[in-house]
Amino acid sequence: MTTHYIDITLLPDPEFSHAHLLGALVAKLHRALVALRAEDIGISFPQYSLGPRSLGSVLRLHGGETSLQRLMAHGWLQGMRDHVRLTGVMPVPSEATHRVVQRRQFKTNAERLRRRRMRRKGETLEEASAAIPDSVERQPDLPYVHVRSASTGQPFCLFIDQRGEAGERVMGAFNSYGLSRGATVPWF
Repeated sequence: MTTHYIDITLLPDPEFSHAHLLGALVAKLHRALVALRAEDIGISFPQYSLGPRSLGSVLRLHGGETSLQRLMAHGWLQGMRDHVRLTGVMPVPSEATHRVVQRRQFKTNAERLRRRRMRRKGETLEEASAAIPDSVERQPDLPYVHVRSASTGQPFCLFIDQRGEAGERVMGAFNSYGLSRGATVPWF
């Protein structure tokens, strides 16, 4: 139940870029949510913007008071404390609306998709090219954070979509990045 929140604000740093710090923060949060097996903590980005495309400098954690206290007691911010400012666990304002914050994945490279299809289906380049035309490529227009997969070690862009407000609060589980396909978080 997302009745409380914590704001984590990235502080300017002369040695590390904003993108590097945000990626490190999201990666640490991901590892903590996996370790705690937490499906009741969601995230949002209050300074989210499509023009210019940015997640901003505030990562907001949403959850029940006990869940958020448990997360913060886990010590997951070790090494980041000098780079962030934290609020305490605060109750969500009563006038908050609700919004879904979800990951969006894009088919951004037809050549890569063809190689993958060739490996999976044993097709030739010609067969894969016929099945996957160049027109499948799409240029993402959403803000993102660079992270590295804990399972494969591969870097990837985690595109975040939090554009539409939901009419009402929708309960549900959040993934290990604090994102959900249908559950909402308070928006204020």
